Formats: sequence, structure tokens, C-alpha cells
Amino acid sequence: MLKTLVAALLLAASPALLAQADAAKAPRKARFDCSQAKDPKACEERVAKAKAAHAKAAKACEGQQADQRRDCMRREMCAQSADPAKCEARAREALAKREKVREACKGKTGEELRACVAEQRMKK
Repeated sequence: MLKTLVAALLLAASPALLAQADAAKAPRKARFDCSQAKDPKACEERVAKAKAAHAKAAKACEGQQADQRRDCMRREMCAQSADPAKCEARAREALAKREKVREACKGKTGEELRACVAEQRMKK
């Protein structure tokens, strides 16, 4: 009787367990949902162009580590943009903001860190 009950419980739980396993293997969700855009076709083209630019930059920056890779990726991506100078300026501004958040939240971990980062991002 107990074996039957355990088998029934395992059988009932197996779809939920399989769904969790499939979710863990699933590819990352797309950042942009072009189906909701005003012009889905143009949106898809922009996304494809951005992915191609990122792949080209990643190939150019292969073998570099950490800060060097980040700087290389920024240079490569900005070089491909319509206005490279404006792109570089935005990137430097974003880096400055990121460093400011890191400094403000130094030494915090877990939920305290998440809350601090969220709070710092809300500040203008």
C-alpha cells in the first residue's frame, strides 16, 4: 500500500519536476519583444543588426580579459554606431554611474546589495 502511494505521488509530481528541468535548460528570453512594436519587421531588423555588431565586436576582442575586454567592446561597438563620439560619451557616463553605485554599495551583499543598487539607480 505504501509503495503504491509513493509511486502515485512521484507520478503526480513528475510533470512539475520535468518542467523545472526544461526551464533550466531553456535559452535566455529575448530582451526585446518585437511582436509588440509598432513596426515588428523594422524592430527585428534592428535587433539582428545589433546582434551582428555585438558578434563582430566580440570577435575583435577575443582573448582580452576583464577591463581590457570591456573597453575593447565599447570601442568596437561605438565605432559601428551612427555617431561614435556620442556613443563614447554615453559609455563614459554609464561607466561613471556604475562606479558611483559600486562605491555607494561597497561591502553589502544579498538583499541589502540589491536594495542599495536599486536605490542608487533611482537617484538622478
